[in-house]
This record gives sequence, C-alpha cells and structure tokens, in this order.
Amino acid sequence: MTKNVTAKLLVKRAGITVVAGLLIVAMAVAANAGADIEVVPDVTGPAKRPNIVLLLADDLGYSDLGAYGSEIQTPNLDRLAASGLRFSNFHVAASCAPTRAMLMTGLNSHSVGVANIPEAIPEDQAHAPAYQGVMHTHVPTIAEQLQAAGYRTVMTGKWHLGMDPERRPSARGFDRTFMLADTGADNWRHRSYLPIYETANWFEDGEPITLPDDFYSSEHLVDKAIEYIGNDGEEPFFAYVAFQAVHIPVQAPATFRDKYLQTYVGGWHALRAARSEGLVDAGILPDRLQGRPMPTTPDWQSLTPDQQAFEAKGMAVYAGMVDAMDHHIGRLINHIDRIGELDNTVFIFLSDNGAEGSLATRNIGGEARAPTEPFRAWMYTEGFNTDIETLGERDSYHDIGPAWASAAVGPLAWYKFFAGEGGLRVPLIISGASNGQSIAANAGGVSPVLGWATDIVPTILELAGIETLDSLPGKTLVPLISGETTELRAAKEGIGYELGGNKAFFRGGYKLVYNRYGSDNRWQLFNLAADPAEKTDLSAAEPQRFNAMLKAYNAWAEAQGVLPVADDYHQGRTVMLKGILNRPGLLATVALLLLLPVLILIALVVWLFRRRRVN
Repeated sequence: MTKNVTAKLLVKRAGITVVAGLLIVAMAVAANAGADIEVVPDVTGPAKRPNIVLLLADDLGYSDLGAYGSEIQTPNLDRLAASGLRFSNFHVAASCAPTRAMLMTGLNSHSVGVANIPEAIPEDQAHAPAYQGVMHTHVPTIAEQLQAAGYRTVMTGKWHLGMDPERRPSARGFDRTFMLADTGADNWRHRSYLPIYETANWFEDGEPITLPDDFYSSEHLVDKAIEYIGNDGEEPFFAYVAFQAVHIPVQAPATFRDKYLQTYVGGWHALRAARSEGLVDAGILPDRLQGRPMPTTPDWQSLTPDQQAFEAKGMAVYAGMVDAMDHHIGRLINHIDRIGELDNTVFIFLSDNGAEGSLATRNIGGEARAPTEPFRAWMYTEGFNTDIETLGERDSYHDIGPAWASAAVGPLAWYKFFAGEGGLRVPLIISGASNGQSIAANAGGVSPVLGWATDIVPTILELAGIETLDSLPGKTLVPLISGETTELRAAKEGIGYELGGNKAFFRGGYKLVYNRYGSDNRWQLFNLAADPAEKTDLSAAEPQRFNAMLKAYNAWAEAQGVLPVADDYHQGRTVMLKGILNRPGLLATVALLLLLPVLILIALVVWLFRRRRVN
C-alpha cells in the first residue's frame, strides 16, 4: 500500500481514522474483463476530511497563466499558486476525452475505452475495446469512490465521456450535475459549435435542459457549482468544474477582451519570445529556451495590416476568455470562504491538453489548407459571424489557429493533438488546506518532477484519507506537495502514450516521440531535462537508449491494445466527415448554399439569353 503520511496526519488532527478498501486490483482486472464493480469503503468516525475542488481548463496553453509567466491577468489562480505547489513537468493526453477519462478513473485511457474522442475514431478502429470513445461503465470513477466514502459530489461543465443515460455523470457517482456531452459548444447560446452536432447537448441531473438567455459558460458553470455546493459544510464535498475556456469557439465578454486590445499587436513571434522569458521569470523553467520554428507558423510580416489587426484582436479575445475563467474561479473561492470551508478545501487546477491549433474560419498568410467556405457557410446558417468589431461577443465565432497556439505554449514544440511537449505538458497547481493546515510545505514552489494524468486520482484519494493499493498506474503527488520527497518514479519506470497515431514514451528524463507531420513523421529521442523544447534528436547519438525505449513502448502499446492508424488518417477530417455523414439534411443544405451563386449565375445567363431572343 502507498504510504499516506500526510493524509494520516490530517485525519489524526480531526481525531479519526479513515480506511477505504476500494478493490483496485479487481478494478484493474474488470477494465479488461467487463465485470461490474461495487465500491464498498470501510469508513469509521465522523471524518473531517478536506473538500476537494478539481478545476479543469479546456485547451489552455502551458504558459497561459500569470503564475506560469503569462501577461494574462489570472490573480485568483496566481493566489492559489502562491500558497500551493506548481508543477512544471506535468503531462496529459493531447486531446480532451482521453485526459478526462484518466482524471475520472486513474487508469490509462485505452484501458477504459477512450483511446481517442469518439468523433475522431475511424471505422477500422471502432471495433476494438480501447477505441469506443466512451468510458467503460464497469470501471469506478473517482466520484463513485468519494461518494461511497461519504463525500457529496457535484460536477459542472464539459463531460464528453458518453451521452447515454448510463454514461452521464449523474450515473457515474455525482449527486448533482450540469454537463455538456459534446466536444464543445457556443459559450453564449444553446447552440452547437460544429456542424456534426444538431444542437448542443446539455443535461442537468441526467435530464436534457435548455440554457438560459443570459448564459455565458464560465459564469454559469461556477453559478451551478456554487448552487450545488450550497451553504452546508457538514459533509465534505468533491466539486469537479470543467470549463469550456478556452476551447473553440473562442469567446469572451468585451470587458475582459478589451484589457488586451493592444497586447498582441507585435504578433505571435514576439509573444512566444515573451512567454519563454516569462516561464523563466516565474521559476517554471530554469533557462530561457529558443523554441523550434513551427512549420505551421507563418511570418507575421507576411500578413497584411488588416490581417494583423484581426489576429491581434482575436488573441485579445483568447486572453479575455482566460481572464474571465479566472474571475469566476475567484467567485467560487469566495463562496467557499463565505461558508467557512476555505481552510479545509484543496484545489487542483490543470488543463486537459495544450493550446488548440485548429483553424476552420480562415486561411492565414497564404498557407495551403483545406477550403474554409463549407464551414463558413454552415456558420452563417447558424447565425455566427467573424466581424472584427464584435469579435468574441455573442454570435461571434473565433479560433486562434496554430501560430498563436505555438506562442501559448512558449518554447515547447507543437500543441493540441500532437505528442510534442506543447500538446502534452500543461500547468498544474495544487493548493489549499486541510483542517486549517496548508497542504504545501513549500508554498509558491515549483516541482520539476515528471507527472502524468493518472496521478490525479491517487492524489485525490490520499488527500481524502482513502487508502488504495498500488494497482493504479499513477502515483500520488501528496509526498511531493508535503515535502516528504522530491522523487515520484524510479528511473526505470516508463509512461506510454498514443492518440491518433501520435505517440510517446517517457523514461528516466528522456522522451521517445512520434508526431505525424512532415519531417517529424518518425521516432525521435529527446533529453527532456536538458532539452524540453525538443530541438536536438538523440536517436542517432544514443542508439542503445533509443532501441530500448522503442521496445518498451511497443510492449506497452501491445498491452494497451493500441491500433495503428492509416497513412492518410487526419483527425480533423475524420471528425467532420463522420459528423456530416450522420446529418444528410445538413450536407444537402450546405451543398445548396455553396452551389447557390452558381445556380443564380446560370439562371441569369439563361434569362439574358431568352431576353435577347425575344428582342
């Protein structure tokens, strides 16, 4: 069993002992065998266990917080960072649902059926257990385990782990839920953000609902979390708040956006350099790094003045969306303070993956991309616009694209969907107190220890005083937070990863990585401790290490049921194609809109020809 030194100290302060036997060995077996698991904790005494708040941002870049060197104003998260511990080497999957599955179960995403988001799984993978795109129902969630141990459990925000009744969070251990089932949605209205969905699928306590007219995502999700937490502090609560910020569409109230109207006029190259310096100034990285030039980043000077103005304002919207999220997190913290629970609440904040580089609304700098006309035609039928005057406001639709996404991760390579550090490495802040005692021994400190998404569940269990077995693949972070140790994994322990054909293996400070793009479309080896920007490929210089890690990755992939992708697989195209084919009526409408100018022209020519014949 893990040594729950800090948790035992905390429960002793409350004068109780809490022991929960959670059958984790059986759980791991059940993930493959399909057996149902009943979680039966053994809890004794009137526990004064800490409340736990899990805050999850969506598509937030590594350097997007003030505490991580950003120019964006995030005073509430910065306050948590100053009293807690920041992690500079924490990793998640490069896409939302796989990360969320790991955060909810503590198991690798393939083992619980979520190797990729369901919308992106090609037909040649859809038969495999690892590629269902929805979380297996026979694997216990962290909410079910905490609920069984006497916690009140609430969830607000994006779920994206299954929309069937048995897979909604209301059926997976949460007492109260306000959830979005899809990859994303409009932040202002009850409206889909992609043509693959007929509507945005929102549910409250398992039942479909319609959003109020005054909805804005970050504000409403916190409103609901405050409502569900209430004013009663007798039972400990677990609150999972999964924001839409800063997922596409990038939208923010003008009051938050307008703080940054002049901030990004220098362009994405200048921002990336500033963020690289900011990470050093914040103590996140030891040295200023020059990031690799990204092939998806055009020269800022190749843009026209009007394009530059549009892009700068678009990034101001993005900053405003982060700022607004932080503001509403502050409201949640203040509520917990008002009900007298702040000195017994632990906060965990992280992002589900790196910054989002997809671009559907426009082409930038003459780059060769898929045509945007079909998507824009759909946007206009739904009432969206891209007007610069109201960019980010109600009915606006914006996506920042790959160049700004590269800047948002500082000197790191790549962004969301890719296995580069910019896609996998995210900010993580753990802060708060238990029974009036700060959980962080080194308040405001930074841990450079390699962490993985599966570490969050064992961390929460230990904070709650729930003992577990070592069968979970993750490691509790509590000994790092309490200062008991500065190490987490033995040098020989490895972590495997795969999503959409992009893959990686971490071990002993090194990373083996494969990104399906251009010259990166091969295995490469990097020393992350010395080269977190992944600039110097060591595969030829260290063939023995390279071959050993490749062998270890292959063994991990076989055990997890990883399947190869076709050479022509493209995640974005797969998402759109699968979605559109499921909506033939929409396909016909968009086709008609695209053909309408041609039909009008043909009709005009015929009319003119007939008129000339009459005359």
